[in-house]
Amino acid sequence: MNVSPRSPRSGRRASAARRFAVAPLLLPCLAAMHALPAWSQAAAPAAPASPASSAMPAEKDGDRAAVKAEKLEVVTVTATRRREPLRDVPLRVETISTEGLERSGAGSLVDYVGNLPGVDVSSDGGPGRGQVSIRGINVGSAGTATVGTYVDEVAYGSSTAFGGAAVAALDMSLLDLHHIELLRGPQGTLYGAGAMGGLLKYVTNEPDTLEFSGKVGLGVRGIKGGALGHTENAVVNVPLSAGVAALRVAAFNDHDGGYIKASGLAPGKHVNDGDTRGGRVSLLLEPMSKMKVRLSAVDQKIERDGTGVVQYDVATGQPIHGDLTHDLSISEPYSIRTRLLSADVDYDFGWARLNAIVSSQRFNGDTLLDATEILGGGAFDFVQLDNRTKLRKETQELRLTSARGTVEWLIGLYHNKERNNYNQRLWGRPTGADADMELVRVGQPASYEENAVYGDVTWNPSSALSFTLGARVARNKQAYETLTNDVPDFPEPATSKDRSNTYLVTGRYSLDKQSSVYVRAASGYRPGGPNPQAIDENGQVIPGAPTSFEADTLWSYEAGYKADLLDRRLSLEVALFDIRWSKLQQPLAFGATTVMGNAGKAEVKGLELASRYAINDDWRLEGSLAWTDGKLKEEAPALGPSGAKLPNSARLSVSLGARYAFALAGKPSYASLQVRHVGKRNAGYDSDTTSIPNFVMPAYTLVDAQWGMDFGAWQLSAFVRNLTDKRAILGADTALTAFGGPLRATPAQPRTIGATVTYNF
Repeated sequence: MNVSPRSPRSGRRASAARRFAVAPLLLPCLAAMHALPAWSQAAAPAAPASPASSAMPAEKDGDRAAVKAEKLEVVTVTATRRREPLRDVPLRVETISTEGLERSGAGSLVDYVGNLPGVDVSSDGGPGRGQVSIRGINVGSAGTATVGTYVDEVAYGSSTAFGGAAVAALDMSLLDLHHIELLRGPQGTLYGAGAMGGLLKYVTNEPDTLEFSGKVGLGVRGIKGGALGHTENAVVNVPLSAGVAALRVAAFNDHDGGYIKASGLAPGKHVNDGDTRGGRVSLLLEPMSKMKVRLSAVDQKIERDGTGVVQYDVATGQPIHGDLTHDLSISEPYSIRTRLLSADVDYDFGWARLNAIVSSQRFNGDTLLDATEILGGGAFDFVQLDNRTKLRKETQELRLTSARGTVEWLIGLYHNKERNNYNQRLWGRPTGADADMELVRVGQPASYEENAVYGDVTWNPSSALSFTLGARVARNKQAYETLTNDVPDFPEPATSKDRSNTYLVTGRYSLDKQSSVYVRAASGYRPGGPNPQAIDENGQVIPGAPTSFEADTLWSYEAGYKADLLDRRLSLEVALFDIRWSKLQQPLAFGATTVMGNAGKAEVKGLELASRYAINDDWRLEGSLAWTDGKLKEEAPALGPSGAKLPNSARLSVSLGARYAFALAGKPSYASLQVRHVGKRNAGYDSDTTSIPNFVMPAYTLVDAQWGMDFGAWQLSAFVRNLTDKRAILGADTALTAFGGPLRATPAQPRTIGATVTYNF
């Protein structure tokens, strides 16, 4: 019996024997719900960022002197691996003020990135369980990420489809960050594999060798219908030798009270409560005027007693078991731990600057999934799928950047070595039994090694005109195998070698000292990889199944305008883009095996608009808009037909905000209001052969409000998130609806009211 991902709904009522015969195929689908891909399974032998903060430099809370400045401040970014003003960068870059995010009560990736127009964070029930897409570059299935992530100069996460960290986007809490940069469009030339849709870059605060300083903060918040949450954080900067060395230490603890109720055999209140804890240590050494060494260590752990998922009926679009209620036969706790060590040596030769960067990364994710509704039936009280992923990653990078001049250049070497180990265990308790039964255990070890050389050359024929050409050549080799009940499914691991080239061409012209236009053409890619042999339910090899899959690639063509007008009171950015994507990577079912393949083409066209306006010394307005039209341009059988809309991307999304500065009891104060609207989105495709069935997520509008006062060293702020208490659906997983299971949706957090107090010294 061949079972496809589009199995009839009658499969839900099949006998227990049949259910566990198809369990090997269901395991990848179940794992996809946790964004942890399991591409090949052998048959089992037995059974907000608010608008006000999204593009502004950091300010002290309620600092009226800063708010009353007549001109908008100049923002400096490192998007092109050089420090330069935001307006001079020939691409769309947004900076997110982390101090502004703290004031707004934002605490996760969904809050401070998912609220930006044209950006989607498909949450699967909590922090650390999201996948970011920018400008609609997303086919909707778990796989290699389409947005790269960096912490300062270090790449984060797996580069392959075989490591869970590839799609578990880094939910780095606001751990002494300076700001966050979001780069739109492919960044493959400078940032490599996976940055085909854009880049998310966390920029941390650097130690100060001259001044002792620090900050202590305390926050509390209450969720409508939920429990109380609280946050404690502290930062201290200690000069060890004036002008030579400094140590900066940050630590935080965040308790989330939870708001999801559970019914069924595992009932409870606030079942998605939990804690996020972490710390960062950074040491800066400047032994000579031309040399700087920075050593950093980050350790963060996310623990939740359950997820923020609710079961919805696909036909009605309503929750099945009640508002914010998840029916559970067994609880679904999860934990995600990220550790990152890095060293960056910077030496200035005068004619060029050398950077030598090394890093070591450890990622451990443990997630549990209640699979009773799909595989339990009347034969089991509960069935549970345990997912465990480990990533070990080491990188080295050597980069030489020329000094400013008529001709500027950059050249770099990059090496990456990864070892992934992904394990699943399906087990349950037969009805009436006193002991649990293990049904199947699957392991998927994999390795990835990449070497790349990259660079660009910029010619500045005049102060108003510049042209840039860039390229990156990457080579990788991979190995991947599967084990069932600790026994290898095949004599040798599947291996592959891959070559990928990316290119960049930009032109920029300054119309005057306040405005410029640019054009940009850039490519990006995700690495291909090996597939093990596909087998049927009898363990026989299926001829003709792909033994590997290729890299999928895209080209983006963009034109933009940037200006600081009205004596720098008005900032304006406009971008038009056309993205052409080919050889889409997607899961393909062959008998009892799911492999990766390439098929189809897609195109995304769009318009982005962002503006900031300082009306006077007291009022500031901000707004941004994204119109994104992404469609398949060629049939992809495992996804959908030509013309099908790409999932998880709203055609229209808008964000608006207003901020007013005033004096209260003689103290500088402020109040702000932000409104964001996201249009309807598809969670999948309308096709009988798709592996990602469709569900239309309704449009929503959310409102946030803030207020704050400055008492000098002390700052007080208050916030209300989701002021109108809307039940917006932020993400929906349809992987199991084809098997008769419910839709697992992640609703927005209910109305949350909180306050923070901060002391700076």
